Amino acid sequence: MSIRVVLADDQPLVRAAALEMVITETDDVEVVGEAGTGEEAVRLAEELRPDVVVMDIRMPGMDGIEATRQVTTGPSGSNVVVLTTFDDDAYVYGALRAGASGFLVKDMALDDILSAVRVVAAGDALIAPSVTRRLIADFTTRPGSARPESARLGPPLRESARAGYHAEPARPRRS
Repeated sequence: MSIRVVLADDQPLVRAAALEMVITETDDVEVVGEAGTGEEAVRLAEELRPDVVVMDIRMPGMDGIEATRQVTTGPSGSNVVVLTTFDDDAYVYGALRAGASGFLVKDMALDDILSAVRVVAAGDALIAPSVTRRLIADFTTRPGSARPESARLGPPLRESARAGYHAEPARPRRS
């Protein structure tokens, strides 16, 4: 069974290249629709119910972030992979908050893009390595990003913490 994909990009040349790549390189991915705007992407996702929508961010009218939000919260059940030239952190966070399961940059190898589509179609998530490195750096420098206190507790105390008990750990007896 092939993975059904809608391509959403305002540049016809990008859609044509992606379509050509899928046709010539794979037998497990099928492009079922193409959209040039965010509105079209949302409409096609609802009509065609693809497994994955490959979404550009900057499109006329509704941008890819809002279209991602509407696709991921709408009735299609489709997952979204954002594929863009712009790996700006605001776009990354916006796309992830909107429900994207993947964030890729257009300079990635074609095989990596196809692999990401497969990963997302399987229900997992994937972010371009260059973006992942920045997300990790950002996350680890934020206040409160240290390991939660309950992770440092042993199993019995961790269960007590989950249950809402706040007892102190036992102290060793003195003889």
